[in-house]
Amino acid sequence: MSPFPLSALPLSRHAIDRDHVSRSRPALFDELWEEPTTRVLALWKGRALLTAESVEAAAPVADGWGSSDGVAALDLLPVERVTSALLRVYLGRTLTATESEPTGSAVVLEVLTDAAAAELEPDEARWGNLRTVATALSDRDAGLFTEALAIANWHATHTHCPRCGTPTVVEQAGWVRRCFEDGSEVFPRTDPAVIVSVLDDDDRLLLGSNAMWEQSRYSLLAGFVEPGESFESAVEREIFEEAGVRVVDAEYKGSQPWPFPASVMVGFTARIASDQDAAALDPDGEEILDLRWFSRHELWEARDQVILPGRSSIARALIEDWYGGSLDEPPVAAPVVP
Repeated sequence: MSPFPLSALPLSRHAIDRDHVSRSRPALFDELWEEPTTRVLALWKGRALLTAESVEAAAPVADGWGSSDGVAALDLLPVERVTSALLRVYLGRTLTATESEPTGSAVVLEVLTDAAAAELEPDEARWGNLRTVATALSDRDAGLFTEALAIANWHATHTHCPRCGTPTVVEQAGWVRRCFEDGSEVFPRTDPAVIVSVLDDDDRLLLGSNAMWEQSRYSLLAGFVEPGESFESAVEREIFEEAGVRVVDAEYKGSQPWPFPASVMVGFTARIASDQDAAALDPDGEEILDLRWFSRHELWEARDQVILPGRSSIARALIEDWYGGSLDEPPVAAPVVP
């Protein structure tokens, strides 16, 4: 099995009660600031503050911090440590305890300016990127970081009313923006995208190289769901658009949020249609420049020439689900395809 089963993808893990019922209380932040256990998650340029101990103990690899829960840790701060912020959002209450944060501790996101971040912690090594540290975070910290980054990204792109262009004001503890002009409310949105393990009759996996990547980087094919479209229809359309082949038997495997900036990735596996020639691949030339079929042995043999998805991605988990284990190890015997 892959290090993260599809039921527990790195960014799908959480140990937070989002406590939505408290968001409507007008004085919520004043109340939280009176609680001695309330903690602040500081976010700067999409990066969260990590504890000095976890940064010092880190042993990064090329595509992340490995897959050991708890190696990395968010530095959740007492409220008096953070003096100013661009944005404040109530994230919820913890469902697990640490030495300094008991179960039920409130956590508030504060997005910092450059000056505030430099004042709080000038060492940029302490500010961690979610893609890099996700698999090394605990369930609680992975869920908090993912939630914080997603909602911060939404706020950054919804400063004005989509109807009339009037500036919006933040309400409901950071979970609503209201138009000054007509009072309409704007709620956070997430863009769904499908990502697909496409297999042929020999159980080989189809990987593509995107025009935005270096030529040696390959991943699964993926694309956004269009309006009025089911996930299964999106699978069929995207694979045909990007690879020129029809697929059947789309099967849901799992999903995880991907706040880069605002997606949820919905994972599927599918097989090429019986009348399709596996060799007749037709990359679209705009998004996908190259397509290749890989057996498990071929993927292992190409490990020094091909860059595969990072450890925090659902793409990595789907590939390892097909591969039968970690991509850091040679494959086990391939299963018999009925």
